[in-house]
Amino acid sequence: MVVNEATATPALAVTYKDIAAAAKRLEGLAYATPVLTSSQADRQADASIFFKCENFQRVGAFKFRGAYNAISCLTEEQKQQGVVAFSSGNHAQGMALAARMLGVHATIVMPSNAPAMKLAATREYGAEIILYDREREDREVIAARLSDERGCAVIPAYDHRDVIAGQGTVAKELFDAVGPLDYLFVCTGGGGLLSGCAIAAAHLSPDCVVFGVEPEAGNDAQQSLRSGKIVHIPVPDTIADGAQTQHIGKLVLPILQAHVKDILTVSDDQLRTQMRFFAERMKIVVEPAGCLAAAAVMHRAIEFSGAKVGVIVSGGNVDMDLFSRSIAAAKAFSDIVAP
Repeated sequence: MVVNEATATPALAVTYKDIAAAAKRLEGLAYATPVLTSSQADRQADASIFFKCENFQRVGAFKFRGAYNAISCLTEEQKQQGVVAFSSGNHAQGMALAARMLGVHATIVMPSNAPAMKLAATREYGAEIILYDREREDREVIAARLSDERGCAVIPAYDHRDVIAGQGTVAKELFDAVGPLDYLFVCTGGGGLLSGCAIAAAHLSPDCVVFGVEPEAGNDAQQSLRSGKIVHIPVPDTIADGAQTQHIGKLVLPILQAHVKDILTVSDDQLRTQMRFFAERMKIVVEPAGCLAAAAVMHRAIEFSGAKVGVIVSGGNVDMDLFSRSIAAAKAFSDIVAP
């Protein structure tokens, strides 16, 4: 594959070399997840769509990549002190499993209303869980206090260079599998996945236009990119619990400004429709946040007829009661008049 060598921008915290190094650390440990296609999806979107399915990744989400890469990059002394992270679920599970594999104690700060299956899985991977009230308490403050008390390293879900580099391996694998793309759509919460994928796209497919997609109820990334400064919002009221972030990271914004065209939004109803499509037509289970990018493409948020389009499906960890309710309430694409 022809690559663009002029991508290592000194002003950015992460370069493609960091992503390539992360890929080597993850080789044989992270799954090379499948790239799926669907003729019905192509007809609905009027394009050639390639779904990179991280719902088949370890812990059911892309988060394992960044977590393992970040812990791997710690010194031996830091590993002995342990790590602390804060997460609603997928980063928690990724950190818990990666820490267990590397023999490191992990403490995870999780909201008390996190999906039960994510709490259970994090415990089963061996992590210590500290619960907090996401409406009244600040998880970052709690993690910082634990770090001070215990001497453990804080590894946030997205605002960390080694986490971002690990997440960028998702797009690297996609481009390695299908070649250059015209467009790449990426699910967006705090922006770590989007940042890493955008850097990989700039290097491996320089003409690819990158869009992030977040819930319309929580468009902090969109506001931040368009205003040029980090915008803080209340906890978003959305079924996409994996994207209920209140702001993007300090390392993230410059990367988005350099490599991302725009941030799009989708509604919870559109997420429900996309969950139904994945289950009904492609026979896969995808959580609401994992449907963000696909929902924007399938609802044609922008015009890309005839294009070759990559879609990151970020995870599949969904509470079964929520999944059942969402599928029951969802409209089928056949009931939606395409634009």
